[in-house]
Amino acid sequence: MAKIASIPKILRAPGPLEEPPAVRWLLIATTLAFLGLFLFVPLAAVFFEAFRKGVGAFWTAVTRPETLSAVRLTLLVTAIAVPLNAAFGLVAAWSIGKFQFPGKRLLITLIDLPLSVSPIISGLVFVLVFGARGWLGPWLSDHEIKVIFATPGLVIATVFVTFPYVARELVAHLDEQGTDAEQASLSLGASGWSTFWRVTLPSAKWALLYGLVLCNARAMGEFGAVSVVSGHIRGETNTLPLEVEILYNEYDFVGAFAAASLLALLAVVTLFVKSIVERHEERLLARGSGIPEGPR
Repeated sequence: MAKIASIPKILRAPGPLEEPPAVRWLLIATTLAFLGLFLFVPLAAVFFEAFRKGVGAFWTAVTRPETLSAVRLTLLVTAIAVPLNAAFGLVAAWSIGKFQFPGKRLLITLIDLPLSVSPIISGLVFVLVFGARGWLGPWLSDHEIKVIFATPGLVIATVFVTFPYVARELVAHLDEQGTDAEQASLSLGASGWSTFWRVTLPSAKWALLYGLVLCNARAMGEFGAVSVVSGHIRGETNTLPLEVEILYNEYDFVGAFAAASLLALLAVVTLFVKSIVERHEERLLARGSGIPEGPR
């Protein structure tokens, strides 16, 4: 024991916090510089340009009929797309995390498909399917159903590009959780539906909330897919990101940055909610493993 204790400190394996101070400060400075250049400076520039001509000009810009219409349409599309993605995510995650079936890996791959396909390509696909000359275009026209260049097309495109977010969070959580709790509930006589509502869903509520936050942020900020299927009809099919583009192309910089500041504010709120959810999940993991909670 004496020989082991006498081993020089320099020969011992370094711990996770034993890096030289210069290395630590260099890494921290690099991280802060990167965040400042690509996050804080652009965010500050958006709000600076939005208020450059005063609060009155900002208020006038955000209360224009076209801007208000874009805000309402963005909220409507998001209010439809997010619950649909939540329902799909719950069903997909419950199936993947709790059951074994043929094609399980294929289903997981298909869920990730929108993350690997350009949003513009997905928008073009929907035009080819639901457009006037698309596969379903003549039938939709005969029944006076308008999808492309209308709100349904925006909803479909938004649902497609955002549906992986809720499903991915829930699949990872339910797969790690296993099926012990559900099997115990079923062995005590509970039905499958009751087991889902009283055992599965409560244990996954924070993962579900985390996925909803990410899905909501992406739905409100989506540009590529909705740009293709919207037709850019101001006051009718323009969401807030599309309205920002039009205002900027018209050299209305105050109006463009004022509308963009609404999206930036949404991003800040989303990051705040996301940090709260992550902190709560860390506390739950720490309590479950007996590890003391770190500094807040």
